[in-house]
Amino acid sequence: MKYKDYYALLGIAKDADLEQIKKAYRKLARMHHPDMSKAADAEAKFKDIAEAYATLKDPDKRAAYDQLGSRPAGAEFAPPPEWSGAAEHGFSDMDLADLLAAMSRGQRGKPQPTRGRDFETTVRISLEDAHHGTKLNLDVPDEGGSRTLEVSIPAGTREGQKLRLRGKGGKGRHSGLDGDIYLHVTFIAHPQFRADHRDLYFDLMLTPWEAALGCEVQVDTLDGALMLTVPQGTRAGRKLRIRGRGLANDPVGASPRGDLFAVVHIDVPSTLSVRERELFQELATVSQFSPRASARNHKESGK
Repeated sequence: MKYKDYYALLGIAKDADLEQIKKAYRKLARMHHPDMSKAADAEAKFKDIAEAYATLKDPDKRAAYDQLGSRPAGAEFAPPPEWSGAAEHGFSDMDLADLLAAMSRGQRGKPQPTRGRDFETTVRISLEDAHHGTKLNLDVPDEGGSRTLEVSIPAGTREGQKLRLRGKGGKGRHSGLDGDIYLHVTFIAHPQFRADHRDLYFDLMLTPWEAALGCEVQVDTLDGALMLTVPQGTRAGRKLRIRGRGLANDPVGASPRGDLFAVVHIDVPSTLSVRERELFQELATVSQFSPRASARNHKESGK
């Protein structure tokens, strides 16, 4: 039987606590999962990492593993004599993970329920899918590599959320519960909207006269177009708030729906007709507005 250094595989110390073990596993599982890595040995590394995690997170299996002491990785070894009752047919056809699972069953030899493995993967969805909810066919990790599973994404899913697919992970043994799959949600960049938690932002382009005089403009939302009133005297950089038009609230309704913010940008024509030039020249002659003087006055009043 060949020895595997589970601590070295996860890159942790031998006195690492459960949280450190979980953190190391999550990092390495994402790095070496066959869906994420193109390396030829990714699947083998992923299986070794999952095997190490399954052993070290279980107190009984970890204690049995620690009885082996320190050995070179890959070194052949014979299990201690006191382990002889772990399997009726000897150890020749067992791997280290099976041996440790057998050792955790107890002295009576009665198989104990063993929960199946948990797996983690990342799913990238659009803002529309996060807002309205959707169903996706995803390749999710499995003990044999991966499999395709139909996954429901609930309306109101937020970026960074971890969705749990209960019982969709590895198969349990001896009537043990099946493991879970955890989906880490990320958003695909949207051509128009930017998400900040449940709020959405977009750039609203206005002409100088629209900003000065005020106007009504049609804007898009995730639920269709609506009319937005732009107050007169609106300046560049101002955020116009449209309440309740951001992302939907979470599936359990624990937080309210987000808002939609139009960030104002004022643009000018790159070329002018003769009449437009005349009008701008007339405005320059009669207008008393000086943005630089206004900025100075504002700065001095704030002292």
